[in-house]
Amino acid sequence: MALEDRSGSRTSRPEIRLVRRGFTDPEHALRLLAEPALHGLAADPVLIDALGSTADPDLALRGLAHLLEALDEPERAALRDTLTGSKPLRDRLLGTLGASAALADHLARHPRDWHALVTFEQRDMHPGQAEFRRELSERVRAAAPPARPDALRAAYRRCLLTIAARDLSGTTDLPQTSAELADLAGATLQTALDLAADEDQEAAADCRLAVIGMGKCGGRELNYVSDVDVIFVAEPADGVEEQRATRAATRLAARTMRLCSDTTGEGTIWPVDANLRPEGRNGPLVRTLASHLAYYQRWAKTWEFQALLKARPVAGDADLGAAYAEAIAPLVWQAAARENFVTDVQQMRRRVIDAIPATEVGRQLKLGPGGLRDVEFAVQLLQLVHGRTDPTLRSGNTLRALAALSDGGYVGRADAASLDAAYRFLRALEHRIQLHRLRRTHLVPTDPDDLRRLARSLSPLINDDTRADPVAALDREWKRHAVEVRRLHERLFYRPLLDAVAELPAGAAALDHAALGPAGLTPAAAKARLEALGYADPAAALRHLTALASGVSRKAAIQRTLLPVLLGWFADSADPDAGLLNFRQVSDALGRTPWYLRLLRDEGAAAERLARVLSAGRLAPDLLLRAPEAVAMLGDPQGLVPRGRPALEQEILAAVGRAPTAAAGVAAARAVRRRELFRTSAADLLGRLDPDPARALDTAGEALTALNAATLQGALKACIAGWEATNGELPTRLAVIAMGRFGGHELGYGSDADVLLVHEPLLGMLDEDAARAAHAVCNELRTLLAAPATEPPLLVDADLRPEGRQGPLVRTLASYEAYYRRWSHVWESQALLRAEPVAGDPELGERFRALIDPLRHPGGGVPERDLLEIRRIKARIESERLPRGADPTTHTKIGRGGLADVEWTVQLLQLQHGHALPELRTTRTRAALAAAAGAGLVDAEDAGVLDAAWVLASRVRSAVMLVRGRAGDSFPGDPRELSGVARYLGYGAGHSGELVDDYRRTTRRARAVVERLFYGP
Repeated sequence: MALEDRSGSRTSRPEIRLVRRGFTDPEHALRLLAEPALHGLAADPVLIDALGSTADPDLALRGLAHLLEALDEPERAALRDTLTGSKPLRDRLLGTLGASAALADHLARHPRDWHALVTFEQRDMHPGQAEFRRELSERVRAAAPPARPDALRAAYRRCLLTIAARDLSGTTDLPQTSAELADLAGATLQTALDLAADEDQEAAADCRLAVIGMGKCGGRELNYVSDVDVIFVAEPADGVEEQRATRAATRLAARTMRLCSDTTGEGTIWPVDANLRPEGRNGPLVRTLASHLAYYQRWAKTWEFQALLKARPVAGDADLGAAYAEAIAPLVWQAAARENFVTDVQQMRRRVIDAIPATEVGRQLKLGPGGLRDVEFAVQLLQLVHGRTDPTLRSGNTLRALAALSDGGYVGRADAASLDAAYRFLRALEHRIQLHRLRRTHLVPTDPDDLRRLARSLSPLINDDTRADPVAALDREWKRHAVEVRRLHERLFYRPLLDAVAELPAGAAALDHAALGPAGLTPAAAKARLEALGYADPAAALRHLTALASGVSRKAAIQRTLLPVLLGWFADSADPDAGLLNFRQVSDALGRTPWYLRLLRDEGAAAERLARVLSAGRLAPDLLLRAPEAVAMLGDPQGLVPRGRPALEQEILAAVGRAPTAAAGVAAARAVRRRELFRTSAADLLGRLDPDPARALDTAGEALTALNAATLQGALKACIAGWEATNGELPTRLAVIAMGRFGGHELGYGSDADVLLVHEPLLGMLDEDAARAAHAVCNELRTLLAAPATEPPLLVDADLRPEGRQGPLVRTLASYEAYYRRWSHVWESQALLRAEPVAGDPELGERFRALIDPLRHPGGGVPERDLLEIRRIKARIESERLPRGADPTTHTKIGRGGLADVEWTVQLLQLQHGHALPELRTTRTRAALAAAAGAGLVDAEDAGVLDAAWVLASRVRSAVMLVRGRAGDSFPGDPRELSGVARYLGYGAGHSGELVDDYRRTTRRARAVVERLFYGP
C-alpha cells in the first residue's frame, strides 16, 4: 500500500501521512480506502495529495466513497479512470466534495451528474442564462409531466454543482460566480413559469407576465442559498379584460413561486420572496405596469426606491420587463431629491443593526457592523445621490457600481480598492458557509471543524501561513476586513467632499489626487452630496469646508482627518448647516490651542459629543462660542456631570472675593453660570443626565436651580461688598426667597428667577437707612445680573411680592407679616406654596419660611369662597392670558392639559390637605403629586396622566429653548426647529408630526383629569 511504503518507521505509518495531508480521522479514512469501490486508489499519491488539498479531506473522501458506491460497475470504472487521469475533473470533483456535504448528497442521489464536471466547451466554462435555461428545459421536458417539478429541482442542483466546481477550482472569481448564480435563478424562474403555463394554458393565454429580479438576483450578485426577491408585473393579452388578466397572472405567479419554494424528496430550490412589491405582503401579488407607476409616484417610501435600484427583468415577457425597467428608472434616480432621503436610508441601516439578536452581532457577515450590508448601503446611497446626473453609476451590481464611483471620482481610488477587497472576501466567506449544507445563513459558525474547513477553503485569500493555524488566520483576516469596512463606511460618503475643497500645495495635492482618482468631486457634485445630506445652504457649507480643510498646518491636517466623520454626525442632526458653521467658529477660536488639537485627534468620544452639541440647537453652541475653552469638558469622563451647589458656591464666592468692584464680581459669577449652563445643556442634549426622560428633567431642574441659587449668592455678596466699599457696613440683613419654578427646583433653560426679597435691620439701625440700603443693593443685584454682556443674563423677577410692581422691591420681615395678616389674597397663599430660601442670610430665610407656613398650609383647608376664587382666577387666565393666535392644544404653559393645569390642580390639593399631610408640604410639583396619590387623594392612574403631561410639557419647553436659543411656550413654526425639538424628545427625522399628535393626546387626557379634580363635577 502506497501509504505504508517506507520501512515501517513511525513517519511511514499511513495514519501519520493522512494527518499530514489534513485528515482529522485517519482511521476512518483508511477503512474507506480499503472498501471495494475505492480499492487501489490509496496507492495513487496524486489522488491522496488532491484529497489533502481540499477544504475537508475527510468530507471529500466520504463523498467520493458514496458516489462510487452509487455507480454501477462500468460507470464506476469510468469515473476512477477519469479521476486518476484528468486533473481538471479531480480538482473540480474533489474540491466540491470537500466543501459541500449537500452537493455530495446530490451526487449520491444522482451519481451520473459527475459527467457535468468533465466537459470543457466554452459554454460550459462560462455559461449564461440562455445556457442554463437550455439545460434546465431539456431535462425537465425529458421527464413525464407529473415528475417535471422534481426534474426541475434535480436539474437546478446539477447546474449548481457545475457553478460550485468552477468556483472552488478557481476557474471563476467571485463576481463571475455570483453572476452565474443569478443567471441560473433567472433560468429557473423562466422554466418554472413555463411549467406553470403548461399546467394552466388558459391563464397563459389571458396575460403577459414579466418577472422582475430584485436584490442580489437583480444585481447579478446572488448567493448560493438566498431568497430570490421578485416583483411581478402583468398586462392583459389582446382583447382580454384587465381584471381577468390580473387574476390569470396571479395564478401563474403563485404557481411559479410554489414550484421553486416547495420541498419534496428532491429538496427545494429556494424561496421566492415577492414582499418588495408595492404594499408588501398586504398588496396584490401581481399589478399592471400602470398600477406600479401610480403607487411609486404617490405612495412609495425611500427604501422602496433604494430597492428598485437593482430591479432587472429576469423571466417572462421580455418586452413587458423592459417597459417596466424603463418606466421605473426615472423615479429611482430622482429619489435622492426626496425630503430626509439620506436620513431615511441611514435610519433604515440602524434599524437593521438594532434588530440583530445580541448573541449574533459578532458573527453576522451580512447585517452586522462592518458587514456586507454596510458596503451595499454606502454604495447605493452614493449611487442614488450622484446617479441623478451621472448615468455611468446606474448599475445594480455592487462591485461594478463601486468601480464606477471610483472612476468618476466620487470615491477615492484607495478607499474603493480597500472596500472592493473587503467585499469580495466577506462574500467569499459567506459563499463557503452556505455551500456546506446549502442552507441560508449569514452567521460565521462556532464549531471548530466548520471553522477549519472554512479557513482551508479560503486559504488563497488569507494572508498567512494557514498550515500553522488556519482558523486564527481566518479570524484575523475577517476582523481586518470588517474593521476596514466600518472605517470606510464612515469615510466613503464624506471624504470626497474634503478632497473637492481642500486647497493643498502641489505636492500634497498630487498625493491626494492619486488616492482620489482622475477627477474628484466637481463643485456641483459636492453641492449635490451636501444637499442630499440635508444642508440647506450647500454653497455656504462648501465655504466652511474649504476654510477648515485648506492648508498644510497641523490644525488643517487633523481637521481633514476628522471632518468626514463630523459631517456624518452633523447630517444626522436636524440642522447640519448650524453644526458645520458652529464647528468652524469653535475651530477658529481654538485652532491654535494645543490641547484642543489633541482633544480632536485623540478623543473620539469628545469629537462626537462636540458635533452632536454643535448641531442640536442654538443655546449650547451660543454658550460655548462665548468661551470656547469649555470644549475641554467634553473630553473629561466626569466633565458633563452637573456640579452641586456647594462646589458652585465655593467657586463663585472665591471669584467674587477677588473682584475689585461689584460689577466685576457679578461678571465673574455670570461667567461661572455660563460655563455651567453649557455643561448641563450639553449633558442634556447628549442624554447624559439620566436614561429616563422624567428623571433627566428632574436632574436638569435641580442643576439649574443650584446654579441660579449659587449665582444669586455670589452676586448678592458682590453687591453688598460694593455698597460697603462706599458707605460702610450694610445696616441690614438680606435674604432671597425663590418662588415659582425656581422654588420648586423645576427651572428650565429659559426660566427667569422669580424671587421675594426680604431684609431685617441690624440692631440699633434706623429702619429708613436699612430700607434704602436694602433697596440699593437689591436693585443693583437685578441690574448687574441682567446687564448686556457676553454672559447670558439672569433675570430676577420680583413681581410676586406684595402689591406687585407697585409695592417696594424689598420689605422687612415684619412688613411681610403685617401684609399677609391683613391684605393677603388666596392666590398669594397659593404662590407661597413654592417659596424656598435660596440665598442671603440663612437664619432670616428660615424665619420667613416659618412666617408663611400657616398661610400656605392653612388649618382646616381652603374655605369655599377661596376655592371659588381660585377657580375663577384660573378660568380667567385660560380665557385672557393665552397669546393671540396661540393654539390652546399645544401651548405648554396655559394651554389645555399644560403646566398650569397640572400645577394648579396639585397646588389646590396642597392648600386643602397640606395642614394634615406633611408629605404634601413640598415645593416640587411631581413630589407633591406623588404624595397626593400615595395618600389616596388622587387615583394612581389620574396621577400618572397628570405627571406624564407635566413632564412632556416641561420637556417641550426645555427643547424649544435648547433648539431656538430663546424661551417659548409653543412648538416652533419653523420646520427645521420643530425637527430639532422632536429629535431632542426622541423622535426620528420626519416624525415631528407624531410628536405634536402625542402631545395633544397626552394633554387631552390630562385636561379631562383636571376638569374632574380641579373644577369638580
